[in-house]
Amino acid sequence: MPVYTVHAPVTGGADLAATDKFTFVRDGFHFWAAALSVIWLAWHRLWLALIGWIVVSVVVQLGMAALGAGWAAIVIADLLIALLMGFEAASLRRWTLSRRKWRQLDIVVADDEEAAERRFFDRWTAIQRGLVNDQYSVDRGAPPPTRNIPGQPFSKPPPPPPLPQGEIIGLFPEPGGSR
Repeated sequence: MPVYTVHAPVTGGADLAATDKFTFVRDGFHFWAAALSVIWLAWHRLWLALIGWIVVSVVVQLGMAALGAGWAAIVIADLLIALLMGFEAASLRRWTLSRRKWRQLDIVVADDEEAAERRFFDRWTAIQRGLVNDQYSVDRGAPPPTRNIPGQPFSKPPPPPPLPQGEIIGLFPEPGGSR
């Protein structure tokens, strides 16, 4: 299933009035970013990334031509740059959003963007209304780590559970038995 990151502008605030500005960025390979890099970057207004892509493409083209590489090697290099662009397109969008002072609100796993929006807003509105517990607290099922400080009884770690008596834990049924 695709993974989406949810971003919101910091200046507008993350409240119910600014939900139309939330952006969902799908993680993974973007075919159109690989096939039509310049158009994809301009469409998403990734201007610094567009300038960087143009500079890298021109430098690779001129560098390989100066080294005397054949047209096949230049085409392979261009295909590798396009492939890299397809894999890193989502990272470039996230980087641009963070540079524009947007913050990441959540990560959502869903089949498509509409399902991701539904899952995110169901969870987010419940948190806004205070219907659920804190999502950032995690119960790991063990007592917290402690330090042995003299005079503080709460700092002693709990004793380990007792081992069963008369039984051997492992591969051999009796102590000293043959393998």
